[in-house]
Amino acid sequence: MSRITAPPGVERHFPLIAAGLSALALLWPGLFAWGAAFISPALGLIMFGMGMTLDWEDFRRAFTRWPSILLGMGLQYSVMPLLAVALGLGLGLPREALIGLVLVGASPGGTASNVISYLARADVALSVLLTLCSTVLAPLATPALVELILGQRIEIDVFGMMQSVFWIVVFPLLDGLILRRLLKHRLAPVQRALPSLSILVISLVIACVMALNREAILGFPVLVLLAVTAHNLLGLGLGYGLTRLFRRGTIEARTIAIEVGMQNSGLAVALAVKHFSVAAALPGALFSLWQNISGAFLARFWARRCHEKTDAA
Repeated sequence: MSRITAPPGVERHFPLIAAGLSALALLWPGLFAWGAAFISPALGLIMFGMGMTLDWEDFRRAFTRWPSILLGMGLQYSVMPLLAVALGLGLGLPREALIGLVLVGASPGGTASNVISYLARADVALSVLLTLCSTVLAPLATPALVELILGQRIEIDVFGMMQSVFWIVVFPLLDGLILRRLLKHRLAPVQRALPSLSILVISLVIACVMALNREAILGFPVLVLLAVTAHNLLGLGLGYGLTRLFRRGTIEARTIAIEVGMQNSGLAVALAVKHFSVAAALPGALFSLWQNISGAFLARFWARRCHEKTDAA
């Protein structure tokens, strides 16, 4: 797989750019809230760019590592639901907040995980396959986990969810792969600009999410915010640690950690509003914001580690 890097200034300041735009979103939400309708196209644009840095061989290699795909899916649907229950009960969360946390934990991996994997120098092809597989399994796994834990049956809009993943992930990624196959080395100038563009776009997406959830954030529900933060960070840490425990390499461990720790929080919010209450949607909304911020810092940390190893070599 091609390893195209962003200009040092942009990549080095990724967390600062994301945090700065998020602060502006809190102060002047109108600057970013209008972009809500463009979040999906923005993620699709990044996936298109990623497709231009990959080739079909990357996916062939990822498919041959089917034990890693099974491991990632197993951790996805065990670590996060168990953490949700443990944190909810351990922190004494109100019933509605516990429900929201469980919905987040029972959701599949989110498309933002693919972007963070790209910026973190993880295995993008494996990340995309894990997202697709966990999403395909979600219509069975998510309702089963929710019924097991909460005792309530829910329904998922299977067609809508699959359609969303297709248009945000699969279609733009395939377009990028095909374009690279056709133009090959002539895309080099564009490829060099892609990491910088991805960093700026994902930072704007984070700011938009911050603006849209400004009231909930400023309300500062301390216990819920603590639970959401711990849920994400423990998911990332356990995803990495357990993958390494199964004797997988560091790149696979990074990829699976990101996939486990970053959830389809939009699905969790939609299910909360439809089957429970607006209050139950708060953990999902906060998780959506926090996972992108933590992902930005993690991507910067792991990308820097890759640069240090390259320089040492």
